[in-house]
Amino acid sequence: MIFVPKRLAVEPLQRHWRCRENPGGRRTAIRPMNAIVPVSISIIAALMLSSAVADTVTVEGERRQAAEALHALLDAYFEDRLRHEPMLATAIGDHRYDDRYPVTIDPGIRQAELDRQREYLRAAGGIDPELLGKDDRVSLLIFRWDRSMAVEGFSFPSHLMPMNQLQSPANDFVQLGSGSSFQPFATVRDYDNWLSRTDGFVDWMDQAIENMREGIHRQIVLPRVLVVKMIPQVAAQVVDSADESLFFAPIRNMPAEVAKAQGERLTAAYREAITQRLMPAYRRLAAFLEEEYLPAARQTFGYLALPDGEAWYAYRVRLNTTSSLTAEQIHELGLYEVERIHAEIRTAVMDRVDFDGELMDFFEFMNTDTRFYFDRREQLLDGYRALRAPVQAGARPLFHRLPLLDYEIRAVEPFRERSAAGAQYQPPDPAGSRPGVFFVNTFDLSARPSWAMEALFLHEAIPGHHLQNALRIEMTSLPRFRRFSGYTAYGEGWALYAESLGHDIGVFRDPYQYFGKLSSELWRAIRLVVDTGIHYKGWSRQEVLDYMYANAPVKPARAISEAERFMAIPGQALAYKVGQLKILEFRARAEAAQGEKFDVRDFHSIVLDDGPMPMGLLEDRIDAWIRETGAGQDTER
Repeated sequence: MIFVPKRLAVEPLQRHWRCRENPGGRRTAIRPMNAIVPVSISIIAALMLSSAVADTVTVEGERRQAAEALHALLDAYFEDRLRHEPMLATAIGDHRYDDRYPVTIDPGIRQAELDRQREYLRAAGGIDPELLGKDDRVSLLIFRWDRSMAVEGFSFPSHLMPMNQLQSPANDFVQLGSGSSFQPFATVRDYDNWLSRTDGFVDWMDQAIENMREGIHRQIVLPRVLVVKMIPQVAAQVVDSADESLFFAPIRNMPAEVAKAQGERLTAAYREAITQRLMPAYRRLAAFLEEEYLPAARQTFGYLALPDGEAWYAYRVRLNTTSSLTAEQIHELGLYEVERIHAEIRTAVMDRVDFDGELMDFFEFMNTDTRFYFDRREQLLDGYRALRAPVQAGARPLFHRLPLLDYEIRAVEPFRERSAAGAQYQPPDPAGSRPGVFFVNTFDLSARPSWAMEALFLHEAIPGHHLQNALRIEMTSLPRFRRFSGYTAYGEGWALYAESLGHDIGVFRDPYQYFGKLSSELWRAIRLVVDTGIHYKGWSRQEVLDYMYANAPVKPARAISEAERFMAIPGQALAYKVGQLKILEFRARAEAAQGEKFDVRDFHSIVLDDGPMPMGLLEDRIDAWIRETGAGQDTER
């Protein structure tokens, strides 16, 4: 029998949205800060067969019924998700909700979201996976895993620490509103949509202050060292006039097709929004952070210092690695990997270049020799851009297909470069109107050695993040919840695995560039040690830095940035090495089983063509493929 979720109370959507009159007479719906929008998922029931006839249907009918129920559930869920996550909708090219910004950290909205996730989990539990075909069964198992982890996540008060120096809606909204991200600014309606979206964002900012005040009361606050970095990021948006604001960039870059009268109206409306709503909100947040939050911020660094912090961190380990590995196991794995990579650096690089000295001497040489550093930011960008064509050509023989969606290489924006990672990737718009972006951090060139470039390019662009994400987006046959989702261990594991393909692609001919690959892998191994060190073993910030300096060729700028990254987003840094090691394990298993029949293009297709998934389900997929190909059957793609 198929489980049909109970009907939730439904009210007309417009009752939950206040409207304001835009200049020019257009009315725009704006969600009030404390509004809760109940959404029924009982639409699924209309698409399911009645349970009254369940006993009389044939086996084939039961299978059809289960498949129809699953497809209805997944479609209803994703439509529901787009309504509740309008930023996701915009990012994937669905512009129905471009005028909305959700206050997801509002306690009432959090409770409504938890209720929704529980309802979908119950619905998924009523579908028997044994009645489904292989692809549908994978979708159901992924959906159950996602909803289960989402429900468990609400056990922890993440809304009381709603931002940090790396994951900051205050920073993200600047990218969005300045035209450097996925918010479109091509038509008059686009411009009006963003004006409406600012109201929801201001509500979010005020709710963030309220939540952080409650966090102070409950002693759930960020480390002081992170708050110090956040204050200038927020304060940087408070300028003397609207024309100086990054939010004014779309007005300066207004398309010529916009009529003069509309352009004048929009210019006035943007000045008003920036000066009367946005800058005051940034000013309030900056003042709160400096005057109230910073004095109350904690001097400790890990989740162990928070209420229920040990369980919270264990959850984040499982969420990010999609594995059952414990923090202790991951810590020990990291220590082992650090030693293994050190040994490879000695034999594969130091011996090859005839370096006379110890490992730490070599690290010092790589950090200080001027041949490895650029004088100007543009040289660094040009170096990455020069890698594009040869890497693309070298990668082609390793894959059955490369993505059609394009990407470009840009510098990280000045307002966030001091706290940003060395590189970052942003996926393309599915329609191809906006390319993917490989962001390169050009701040402090002394921390951006040239020997790191080839490995970093492979990780962020081709065959790493861009290849995996663009192929995912192009897979229109996948259910949308899979096509537009991701798992850190899968995505970052793939990107780190992609670095291991460098020799086959034709890079790493220079031993110093191969050192860059080993250094990158070493850094991910060190993350296993220090992330668990901070949050599981109670290491101090200085202990983390000391371990980094003793084991990697890292300079203070990057070491400090990375240490503070681990404090801000616990568990995320574990995903890279755990995911990479699993993919390498799967490949070795396939090579051993298939022998001369092994084709790396087939292996890559099996890993990529079903889209992102938890690593346990990917392992099941690989093992099934190995059994099928071992029995002489055709490889599925």
